[in-house]
Amino acid sequence: MNSNKREMVSWSNKLSCGIKIIDEQHKGLVDLVNDMFNHATGNSVQEHDYFNRVIHEALKYVKNHFSTEEKIIIATKYPEYAEHKKEHDAFVLAVANNMREYQSGNRLTLSQFTRFLRDWILSHIAYQDKRYFEYFKKIATRKSDGKLSISSEDVMKS
Repeated sequence: MNSNKREMVSWSNKLSCGIKIIDEQHKGLVDLVNDMFNHATGNSVQEHDYFNRVIHEALKYVKNHFSTEEKIIIATKYPEYAEHKKEHDAFVLAVANNMREYQSGNRLTLSQFTRFLRDWILSHIAYQDKRYFEYFKKIATRKSDGKLSISSEDVMKS
């Protein structure tokens, strides 16, 4: 991000789960929110053009991220999978509804849509995702280099 770009959300280690692929995808979501924030100029024509260019790719990115999380959660036999999956599904539905609202011009601005994404992403990472991060830490084995790793044996013991 270049120096004249503003950040609505800054990545920090507080958001990190320690699983590289999940952290990278979460960083991508933070970048998406910041990109949308920087395109919320108040010029409705420019905002609409931007939104129409990026929203479908953004939704595809979110769905891919959720799929990655869910595969890991299933593989590790996380006991709260159904609840977590329900949260993901509700978010995708809410985004789709907000997309329709925005595209039809019904009182939703790009700034409001961006705040909705930021708030949901941050609260989901801080609450729902942190719960499975803690579960992973409980079942993981510490390797000789000090890093945690989850093996099939760890999953079987849980």
